[in-house]
Amino acid sequence: MLPGPCLFQMVRLQKFLADAGIASRRVGEQMILAGRVAVNGQTAGELGFRIDPARDRVAVDGKPVRAKRKVYVALNKPRGVVCSRRDEFERPTVYSLLPGEWSHLHTVGRLDYHSEGLIFLTNDGEFSLRLTHPRYGVRKRYVATVEGRVAEEVLGQFTLGIWHQGEKLKAERTRLVSSGSTQSVVELELAQGKNREVRRLFESQGMTVKRLQRIQIGKIKLGELRPGKWRILTEPEIKSLMC
Repeated sequence: MLPGPCLFQMVRLQKFLADAGIASRRVGEQMILAGRVAVNGQTAGELGFRIDPARDRVAVDGKPVRAKRKVYVALNKPRGVVCSRRDEFERPTVYSLLPGEWSHLHTVGRLDYHSEGLIFLTNDGEFSLRLTHPRYGVRKRYVATVEGRVAEEVLGQFTLGIWHQGEKLKAERTRLVSSGSTQSVVELELAQGKNREVRRLFESQGMTVKRLQRIQIGKIKLGELRPGKWRILTEPEIKSLMC
């Protein structure tokens, strides 16, 4: 089930303190109850208090607290690049494509070594959770180039769901872009986010994916972003993913 009204701007005070590196949420709650935290000059002595980090002034023991700047990056991951921070085989990583000061960011989900396309990096844990946890059902769209001819009946089975290696795999939508004797091109929309789900759907039918590209996450499209290039997500884009 999708969340209700967008609460992107308003956050709980203890979460703000944790994000700013002041204390864990639990310790932050204790600080609030002890009357050590003030918002806009007024003591916030109860839990559940929400603030707007962009507008409200927070202080702990009289000292101002500033939120750490959150970063949201969209990257077109090329094939042959891994999403890990370091690779035991010394293969190039997505971090080699980004400015050095962004080495603290983490990828939102993953694309395997042979896959390419849209991936986000951020230092916002809540953003990552909303895009990766199945309960939010954020859809991702892929284009798969598959060896051989893919029949419409197979795609119908994908939307009904297929059991593979003890897991039920399912596509929300499918579209046969082209089908030939040597290869087919299929567009799929998924919401579960299971490991290698697109490839496993085709593997369950004895088919091999030659190329896999993610072209959309939520409402954000890959667009004209070239392989290996990145851009900062706009505030409206971030809100569209968080609501």
